[in-house]
Amino acid sequence: MPRGKYWNEELETLPRGRLEELQLRQLKEELAHAYAGSPYYKRAWDAAGVSVGDIRELSDLERFPFINKLTQRETQGVGSFLGELAAVPEEDVVFISTSSGSTGVPTMSPFTKQDFDEFQDVESRWFWQAGMRPNDRYVHALNFSLYVGGPDVIGAQNLGALCVWGGTLPSERLLFVLKQYQPTCIWTSPSYAFYLGETALKTGIDPRKDLSINKIFVAGEMGGSIEATRKAIVDIWGAELFDFYGLSDIFGACAAQCEYHDGLHIAEDHILVETLDLKTDRALPPGERGELVYTTLRKKARPMIRFRTGDIGRFVPEKCPCGRTHGRIYVDGRKDDMFIVSAVNVYPSDIEYVIRSLPEVTNEYSVRIYESKFTTRYDVTVENAGLSGCGSDSRVSEIVTNALKARIGVRPSNVVVLPDGAMERSTHKAKRVIDERKVTYEI
Repeated sequence: MPRGKYWNEELETLPRGRLEELQLRQLKEELAHAYAGSPYYKRAWDAAGVSVGDIRELSDLERFPFINKLTQRETQGVGSFLGELAAVPEEDVVFISTSSGSTGVPTMSPFTKQDFDEFQDVESRWFWQAGMRPNDRYVHALNFSLYVGGPDVIGAQNLGALCVWGGTLPSERLLFVLKQYQPTCIWTSPSYAFYLGETALKTGIDPRKDLSINKIFVAGEMGGSIEATRKAIVDIWGAELFDFYGLSDIFGACAAQCEYHDGLHIAEDHILVETLDLKTDRALPPGERGELVYTTLRKKARPMIRFRTGDIGRFVPEKCPCGRTHGRIYVDGRKDDMFIVSAVNVYPSDIEYVIRSLPEVTNEYSVRIYESKFTTRYDVTVENAGLSGCGSDSRVSEIVTNALKARIGVRPSNVVVLPDGAMERSTHKAKRVIDERKVTYEI
């Protein structure tokens, strides 16, 4: 079918009232499906005294209990291979992905054929929103091994783009592909996008002049929406960068930036968004900052009802200048990554913003969180960029310390300065925060 600016104009530009009517209708159907098919939801909702009949408006969902990663782990494999959260038999499932396990035991995410096809249609929507067209050549440089983002290349194929299934090719081989095939689009992590650009320059390839990449899609880390990180990547590649956001618990890219790069549009025809107060767990009005909670509206294999993501951010339902009416999310970090120093909430994303905006250091850094005299402290390790005029390590340490104090409100206990190239470069998803604390701190 002929398409203009939108992949699905009617759906993407639905007036807010009609969009919420669609959500309410789908929510009732999803809850009925979950209750009928999932042993866990039936047991939990009966115990809580709630039922599908209680839903008369979207806010009535607040009566229902939450689930989280612990719920998934405790029910996974119980009663059946798919576990008690699943609402369909195994023979209806055609695909499973697995979480990274970065916050505990890896959890699987099952998809029926309908789930998977709709998942990829959303991916096509995001690619089209970012400007990908059938005449583009696309390199999918994401891990295919159990990762929910792996199949997203199908979304680009369904759109009509020529696709190269790159996966986790070694950097030298991937650069050969980029130079030989001259693709126009690539998707990887922010860390790897920067690393690959640096590697290209070191091998005599100028990404701006020698390659044809004009769009970079990034996901898996915070960097895509951090202005300093975005600028560092764009400066190397000379390409437009779009941040994508996904959860293995739901599907690949649940949300993505449009050309205005102001928040990430979330697929509200598939996901109902709530924001919780970090202290009271009460639902907050749109625009307020808290923990993001998602409810699937169409997923059959494993409905996720009031799933606490652990992501801290806000949801804005206002219409975007691009014309899309689906709301946008702004993610600041993860609840389990945030730490408190001298009563100040510190997010690793704020530290990244500072480091990536300082010309005196390279883009590599790490954060160490630890306890000293019953108090949480943090150290930062950076690399000296050797900038003329302030090349001494002590001066660089002073610059970084003052910049962090000005941005965050609390200075690090130590800033360790290493020479350029001393820190190991991440080839995909970077692990930059090392938490050595032995005490669990409530947020």
